[in-house]
Amino acid sequence: MKRVTPVLALGLSALLAASVPAHATGSGPLDSYGTKASYEPQQNVHSYQQAPKGYVPVFTENVSRHGSRAATSSKDGDLILKLWDLADSEGQLTGLGKQFGPDVRKLLAAMDKIGYGNLSGRGKQELQGAAARMQQRLPGLFQQIAKDSEPIDVVNSGEARAVASGNAFADTLAADDPALKPLVQPARSDKDLLYFHKSAGGAAYRDYIANDQRLAAALKTITDQPATGRAARSVLERLFKPAFVQRIVNGQFSSLATDIDAAQAVYNLYAIAPAMSAEMPNGRALNMQRYIAPPDAAWFGYLSDAEDFYEKGPGFADSDITYKMADVLLDDFFKQVEAKRDGTSELGAELRFTHAEEIIPLAALMGLPGSTKAVAPDQPYTYANNPWRGASVASMASNIQWDVFRKGDSFLVRMLYNEKEITFKEGCQPVSKGSKFYDLNELERCFGRTTGKGRSTDK
Repeated sequence: MKRVTPVLALGLSALLAASVPAHATGSGPLDSYGTKASYEPQQNVHSYQQAPKGYVPVFTENVSRHGSRAATSSKDGDLILKLWDLADSEGQLTGLGKQFGPDVRKLLAAMDKIGYGNLSGRGKQELQGAAARMQQRLPGLFQQIAKDSEPIDVVNSGEARAVASGNAFADTLAADDPALKPLVQPARSDKDLLYFHKSAGGAAYRDYIANDQRLAAALKTITDQPATGRAARSVLERLFKPAFVQRIVNGQFSSLATDIDAAQAVYNLYAIAPAMSAEMPNGRALNMQRYIAPPDAAWFGYLSDAEDFYEKGPGFADSDITYKMADVLLDDFFKQVEAKRDGTSELGAELRFTHAEEIIPLAALMGLPGSTKAVAPDQPYTYANNPWRGASVASMASNIQWDVFRKGDSFLVRMLYNEKEITFKEGCQPVSKGSKFYDLNELERCFGRTTGKGRSTDK
């Protein structure tokens, strides 16, 4: 989590501080992991609604975040180990703390082996499972794809973990049905589509992240609450004896880390440990939970969620800067379905692999559950006043899927979010009450789309 320090707008600090609770509320164990949470499908593969009579599946498309991965660098482990080694040399470790250093070194060694930022064994398993379940849900579609030799397009962001995720997904489809293997096209990369926060289309967004004073003020006020200092001390006291903790708090090691920096490093290692379970000798994640009490993990998870909420999610109610750029991806979803309807596409499936920085704004733009509520500048994001949770919106391998069904000249679309069938945003009318199926013409109307041009600025 970044530490933000720009000057606050006049009076904003007090205004925000008055409305932020002293602790995170409404959080569960999974929430403490934020967007580092490992993936779990949200619906049983045998419990989906049947398409209306006469409709058969003719196309599917998705966008998936890469699977669980190693941390992007060793900085958290390196930082906390320097403090740990010093405390060890001075006899300032607690009994639990003595076990912490060896565990951190095991975790760093595992991440170094696969490469920082790269897909882990668990991440590969998450994508393989998702691919297998897609085939289970749509057996008739994949049989038809094989029969008609319809290509399966695989697109990624170009980043190694997204490339590996797409390969794991596509290889599973081909392994489960060898007839699909020659139909899986060589993977291609499209940064404008699947890494848009770093492409030309994200220029205004990057300026917002770097320079927006209101954003900086909101994050600083949330982070700088007394609860952060209390949680940091609580984390450190599990590892180090009180006198050593006090030296950290007093700034004696400020050239290395503050108390909050050190506790944040412990939290980040806790959050990434489950992603590395397959690389551990017994195939089980290191028990990093013992080094951070649940309330402290929940607090740091909340701070992580707050940053993602303001920087990638619904954000401020009077601005769409955080999610407007995701329109390129929503537009592509519509273009693929429309091309299938118009007979200009031979594809049987369009499979995309990307990152949290794309999934989170797309969820806000599409009005997906948990991503519809923005905040007013004087009402900061909290767990008590907002349902947005990183673990639910964009866990590792989180995904959005549209399945397309045809009957004559009529086309219906069903949406799955993390494999749970959901309704489209408010204002879109399904084909019947309680149905999860929507006529394509209705979706174009609902999203304010003109065929071939596309655009929806609705949240």
